[in-house]
Amino acid sequence: MKRRITLLPSDFVSDNQFAEMSAKLRILVVGVGSIGERHTRCFQQTARADVSICEVNDGLRAQIADRYELANAFGNWDDALASEFQAAVICTPADLHIPMAIDVAQLNRHLLIEKPLSTNLDRADELKQLVDSSGVAVMVAYVMRVHPALGAMKAAIDSGRFGKPVHVVGCSGQHFPTYRPAYRDIYYRDRATGGGAIQDALTHMINAAEWLVGPIDRLAADCSHQVLKGVDVEDTVNVIARHAGVLAAYSMNQYQAPNESSLTVVCQRGTVRFESHQQRWRWQTDPAGQWHDEPCEPLERDDLFIAQAHRFLDVAAGLAPPTCSLDEATSTLRANQAILRACASGAWESP
Repeated sequence: MKRRITLLPSDFVSDNQFAEMSAKLRILVVGVGSIGERHTRCFQQTARADVSICEVNDGLRAQIADRYELANAFGNWDDALASEFQAAVICTPADLHIPMAIDVAQLNRHLLIEKPLSTNLDRADELKQLVDSSGVAVMVAYVMRVHPALGAMKAAIDSGRFGKPVHVVGCSGQHFPTYRPAYRDIYYRDRATGGGAIQDALTHMINAAEWLVGPIDRLAADCSHQVLKGVDVEDTVNVIARHAGVLAAYSMNQYQAPNESSLTVVCQRGTVRFESHQQRWRWQTDPAGQWHDEPCEPLERDDLFIAQAHRFLDVAAGLAPPTCSLDEATSTLRANQAILRACASGAWESP
């Protein structure tokens, strides 16, 4: 049996309606590498934002400013901070996320921070206190949280339809050189800047699982560099974990030919599975039966980022909660750090 889920931007009204509902928000995209360029493009496509950029690489800054016909492109962080932006999208290497977010929050401007929140917990409490006291809106860009199939599966789990979750299994792999050919020359090559499979890719799965069944309490892990040429960070990782009473196992590599990712939640009265590569979630309750598929409309990769941009604009306007809050992203950051420690120690770790 198949039913289809449709992805529509932010509470399901059209782009034209959004443009008519409110004035455009002045967005500053900080760092315009691969993900920063995508945010630039996707915020423009909402028709709800005026976008400027900050990029220290002169050639890249000029290229992106020309490609997207941007009126303002800053090469200096202080000049960007002095501009009249209303919200910033932080797309720099992960070790710079929190310090730059603090600079923005001190100006009472809203924040969309790329994942992971950071590579360590330094100044995380300072950012939290500043955000809480200033009232600025903060969202962390774990983009799978706007996937309509994953959202529908979460709603089904939360409804109690399948009973209490008891076991989670995540499995993911892709050929990284195909999807990120510049990986040798960017932040990915160094854990200190957010590189390696754990902080760059597995973090998406961990964040999604914590969204579905709650935070990780303890874990054990193993990782290794197995295949990827030109780097020595881990490209393969296995994790076993406990989310309170829910047992879990996660496996990822970044070199296999199939681009596949699935997240299975076994509940007391049924099993549900999100398959991002198939753009669907599915469920089964009868051991003698078959999977029931719940596909979504075909998605291009930008579609999720456009939906995320719409949601952030709603968050900044006070119309919706963030898809991933600062507290939730901090929980995933703690899990990332525990996985790295467990790989080094060979022991169980607590986030």
